[in-house]
Amino acid sequence: MGQPGFFDLQHRYEGLDAKCDPLVAILAAVPFELFRGKLKTALVKGGLRRSDGTRKSAAGRKPWDEVLIFKVLVLQALYNLSDDQMEYQLRDRLSFMRFVGLGLEDAVPDAKTLWLYREALTKADAVEGLFNQFDDYLKAKGYLAMGGQIIDATIVPAPRQRNSREDNAAVKAGKTPLQWKKKPAKNRQKDKDARWTKKHGKSHFGYKNHVCIDRRHKLVRRYDVSSASVHDSQKLEDVLDPGNTASGVWADSAYRSKEVEERLAEQGLKSHIHRRGSRGKPLDPRQEAANKTRSKVRARVEHVFGCQHNSMGGKFVRTIGIARATMKIGMQNLAYNMRRLVVLERSAVAAG
Repeated sequence: MGQPGFFDLQHRYEGLDAKCDPLVAILAAVPFELFRGKLKTALVKGGLRRSDGTRKSAAGRKPWDEVLIFKVLVLQALYNLSDDQMEYQLRDRLSFMRFVGLGLEDAVPDAKTLWLYREALTKADAVEGLFNQFDDYLKAKGYLAMGGQIIDATIVPAPRQRNSREDNAAVKAGKTPLQWKKKPAKNRQKDKDARWTKKHGKSHFGYKNHVCIDRRHKLVRRYDVSSASVHDSQKLEDVLDPGNTASGVWADSAYRSKEVEERLAEQGLKSHIHRRGSRGKPLDPRQEAANKTRSKVRARVEHVFGCQHNSMGGKFVRTIGIARATMKIGMQNLAYNMRRLVVLERSAVAAG
């Protein structure tokens, strides 16, 4: 069997198109060149490039195109792949090669390269700027934040730490245990930012992805990342979207308090936060009916988390520290919005 020719490859691509390759739709909907300027700036700020765009070391091959690497990071977020798995899948899958713009004869960025680029973007705090840039593009396309906003948080698991009680106490106090200091390699493998929390009687270790979506388009408009132990309501102010065209705010009962209600009223926002009963004072039938009505709207944010969990390979992060977790979670939210744009564009075409 000879080497595959151009027409053989084209035939295989046509076969992928016949099966509705979802990555083709994302390529058509998202102008990735939009991100080039911010990526270049971030790579300089993150220490991977000089101010003239060249690498700090002249050894080895030419630097990878920043947009190509960014597409690879988007793929990672779409399927929640590790760096090693991303390298393997990029070598193995035609759809991935086509998405990033590589041919069968081209070299593929290895796992270390992906780590270095993502680390530079992390050091530059670039992910929020990239996320906001795409949000501006969505608004320019007519997808304004409309209909009110829905706020919620989801736990993002991280690798569990096998620490002693004394070690955990030191970490919570903001200190580094003495035996970790003596073993720098071990210390680098310890996540001092992730925390334990309980939900529905089960213990979870990791971080939280706090999001605000707009009711109309179900797009993530703002987000924040914290350790899993931070109460949802503590991040309300950080994720409220002042740009939403409507005043309604929906959230579950974890956000309900007199202080929150007063803060929303001061900002001219109308609370649709679930009410909750207390011991000896359960909700009356009218309040329960009102909660059911609110749930029909609030469920839309669960669709976002469900997509990330079921369709995007899960929410688990394989990183250490909140800075890297923020980068990964921010990319998950950005990749979700790219997927959502495809759905919105198809709906617009179907509606005529």
